[in-house]
Amino acid sequence: MPLRLPDRLPAIDFLRKENIFVLGDERANAQDIRPLRIAILNLMPLKITTETDLIRLLSNSPLQLEVHLMKVKAHTSKNTPIEHMQAFYRDFEEMRREKFDGMIITGAPVEHLDFEEVNYWEEMTDIFAWARTHVTSTLYICWAAQAGLYYHYGIEKYPLPEKMFGIFPQVPLLPRLPIFRGFDDIFYMPHSRHTEIKKEDILKVKDLTIIAEGEQSGVSMVMAREGREIFITGHSEYSPQTLDTEYKRDLGKGLPIKIPFNYYRDDDIEKGPLVTWRGHGNLLFQNWLNYYVYQETPYDINAIH
Repeated sequence: MPLRLPDRLPAIDFLRKENIFVLGDERANAQDIRPLRIAILNLMPLKITTETDLIRLLSNSPLQLEVHLMKVKAHTSKNTPIEHMQAFYRDFEEMRREKFDGMIITGAPVEHLDFEEVNYWEEMTDIFAWARTHVTSTLYICWAAQAGLYYHYGIEKYPLPEKMFGIFPQVPLLPRLPIFRGFDDIFYMPHSRHTEIKKEDILKVKDLTIIAEGEQSGVSMVMAREGREIFITGHSEYSPQTLDTEYKRDLGKGLPIKIPFNYYRDDDIEKGPLVTWRGHGNLLFQNWLNYYVYQETPYDINAIH
């Protein structure tokens, strides 16, 4: 089944060039199907890039999805045209009376701040609390994973001595979970962060289960409420060039940054990235949509609680 997106969303043109079937609102309205409603709270600076990365992965599902883009009112994006934000995004306040089958909350470039210092933290806590009664399953990614674990379960974040940056092997600790259906014994995940959560802190909380980790990158996936909350500390959604862009950006700013681990062929920038994470990234999002959203959400969306 196709992915239903707002007409004229830039991601549509990018994805159609990749032969991904995308359905505009006009055609979708003629079909008698109850699509899954997916909200994306996009906190990343380059919103169009993040939209495209996430929608690319969501589009591989056989389910019809209806994507709704959310923003926080307390923050104005400096890197995305205001016309794009006005055309395709809605404030949380406009959406809080609605219910959604699934939700994705992205990372944000605010790791250097304590959570309470983030200028939209109060609104984020409202969204975290709202999602528990208005969304069947929520994916928290990178900073959002740390923020969600802190708000819901009191898990602290800690600064790293240097940036966790590159492609790191992960081990599924509970391989029979539906989220890992079709996975190998090891899978790869991009990480790009200056902070971490600690395994010993999570193990003290009975409502949390560590479901994947890496020897170098630490805890990578945590599950709560039988999959209604999944926290991912890395970026399985990243496109092949994302870390390259980040690396060159930081070099250009004169920031202390090492070459991304296990990313370029033979660690040679000129040879480009060796992509090792995309297959499992696609599988992760498909499994989430199928087993934790579609299989669990009520047909009457108003019955979500």
